[in-house]
Amino acid sequence: MNEKEQIIIGIIEQLRPFLISDGGDVKFVKYEDNIVYIQLMGACSHCHMMDITLKDMIETSIIQEVPEVKKVVNISN
Repeated sequence: MNEKEQIIIGIIEQLRPFLISDGGDVKFVKYEDNIVYIQLMGACSHCHMMDITLKDMIETSIIQEVPEVKKVVNISN
C-alpha cells in the first residue's frame, strides 16, 4: 500500500461514522490510474442521495487531500 492509498483510506475512515449513523457504510476497494474505487454499502447502496454523498462528501474530501485523484467511483457487488 502506497502513501496516497494510506491517506485515502484515512479520509474514508473519518467519513465512515457519518455514513454508519445513517445506516450505510463505505469500503475502499482500490486506487488505480488516479481513480479511487469505493463500495457504498447498507442504506447508502440504494439511497436517492447516493450521488450527492459520493461527489460532495467523499470525492471532495479525498481530492482536497490528494489533488492527483481525478474522481471517485462507486462499484457495486
